[in-house]
Amino acid sequence: MAETVDPEALGRWLCAFADAVRDAADELTALDSAIGDADHGANMRRGMTAVVGKLESAPDAGPAALLKSAGMALVSTVGGASGPLYGTLFLRMATAAGDRTELDAAGFAAALRAGLDGVVARGKAAPGDKTMLDALVPAVDALDARLAEGNGLRDALRAAADAADAGSDATIPLVARKGRASYLGERSAGHRDPGAASTALLVRAAAETLG
Repeated sequence: MAETVDPEALGRWLCAFADAVRDAADELTALDSAIGDADHGANMRRGMTAVVGKLESAPDAGPAALLKSAGMALVSTVGGASGPLYGTLFLRMATAAGDRTELDAAGFAAALRAGLDGVVARGKAAPGDKTMLDALVPAVDALDARLAEGNGLRDALRAAADAADAGSDATIPLVARKGRASYLGERSAGHRDPGAASTALLVRAAAETLG
């Protein structure tokens, strides 16, 4: 049986991510305090609380409408760079979802790839710059690779989550080249990027709820 991602599954994913952000908010803020504005955890918690509220107010939304609502909520409630970047991720996923009532594994992967492309275009960053892309790019690449090998969505998402975790870890020795952290130059090395850390939570939530 083909694995599909319907609106209910997308809602579970977003709620799981909201829970993960809430639980890790203090850690994310601590990471941001070292190389940023010390608000990533609080901002993401506020944004994901707003996303969950949107889900509850529109229980019958299709995939595109649900993802668009999540993206708009993040853009309007999350400060700094995170709101526009995470918002763009979900808005581009919504566009890729189109008018479908559910996404198969390939469709979900294509939507996530479109979201990644949107983040790249919006943030003008690349892997190695010490940003959320250092977790998101390897995750999306791993998802596509595992699906191409014939693995199911759940197994592919687990591989993606492991890749995101590894990518997040790999930001620790990097010198930031984008964002607020880049102002610190060499002093940004030795710290995990908070955006990569929250992105790893996003992908892990997908692995735990989808497929």
